[in-house]
Amino acid sequence: MNSRERMARAMRHQPVDRVPVMCQLALGHYFLNVNAPPHRIWFTSEGFAEALVTLQQRYRFDGILINIPGRPVNVLDDVTRIETTTEGERLTWRDGSVTFVPRDDNPQHFSATQPARANFETLDPDRLDEIGDLQGYVWNIYHIPRLAEQPTRGVLREIPPYFFRTIDLVKRAVGDTVSVHGEVFSPFTHLMELLGYEQALLALVSDAGKVRALLDRLTEASVAWATAQARYGVDAVLISSAFAGGSFISRAMYGEFVLPYEQRVTTAVQALGVPVYTHTCGRIGDRLELIAETGTNGIDTLDPPPLGNVELGEAKQRIGERLFIKGNLNSVALLEYRTKEQVIAEATERIRIGKRGGGYILSTACSVAPHVEPWKLELLTPLAEEIGTND
Repeated sequence: MNSRERMARAMRHQPVDRVPVMCQLALGHYFLNVNAPPHRIWFTSEGFAEALVTLQQRYRFDGILINIPGRPVNVLDDVTRIETTTEGERLTWRDGSVTFVPRDDNPQHFSATQPARANFETLDPDRLDEIGDLQGYVWNIYHIPRLAEQPTRGVLREIPPYFFRTIDLVKRAVGDTVSVHGEVFSPFTHLMELLGYEQALLALVSDAGKVRALLDRLTEASVAWATAQARYGVDAVLISSAFAGGSFISRAMYGEFVLPYEQRVTTAVQALGVPVYTHTCGRIGDRLELIAETGTNGIDTLDPPPLGNVELGEAKQRIGERLFIKGNLNSVALLEYRTKEQVIAEATERIRIGKRGGGYILSTACSVAPHVEPWKLELLTPLAEEIGTND
């Protein structure tokens, strides 16, 4: 059984030869641990694909998550200057805007002429063209400066061919041996990024009707990119719904502003015969069943304390028969551990609980932090081979 087959069977609750292993890595982890300039990893399909495959092979993960779309081939032609400092790289673009790429974190784009966020008061759900004028933002799937060949300024329906470039490169490198997953931001995540976190959260209570109208339009973009990847041949689609946990919104708000819109995304992807699963960070213990109601096939993260409040055994009892589970390996502890024995003990407990009844993928609860030492991740797959087989 190869990695792709193993992941496919685990996501469908079918018997596997061992528990699969697949962690999502923070962008900063790629920047620190791949021998390539960070701006090349972020701004080129070739650089990101190389980073994805390099660390998948190093850690022997069973899957790869492609969490940013492909870039235009000539995107860096518009860069007039690159300055490298101890903190990171500073790229100056032809239009005068600047992107700072930290050595261990996501890039930040600054423009003197483009606003960073939309204004909720003036934003019209039926006329969203102004989104194309925001700093490096096009439907929250394309964080680079505005280019002539970027997607249409209205709701994204037609996907530019270069969006698929990273998928092509990764699949060419791994063939049919590794599970390749695409990612789409949830409608609620679109809202948070479009307005900024404070403005978006205030909008939920100040004008819920307008928020619902915006979410209805934003769902169209999520569905377009999710289904495009499913048709293109990814093995699964991840819905990134990072802001839908209890640290941001209540259970009732989840039911109103998240569930019905993510349900439209999952329905559209599943209609194409492709599994879809949901990444939600933080405290989700009070909404596991609501997440299941979206129709998703699986849940990713399941943060234990201190970031979350979910224990794997309880989650298996509550939703384990309906959904596959990926995660629950304590991301904070993994960063703090100093010995091999500590990492193995933590992962052993997750495998022991997770493998009961199947449908479990060993993973850190949230993304692997940039400064997690690679040797810790190198322990996971050999451990799964040793103790992750069915009893």
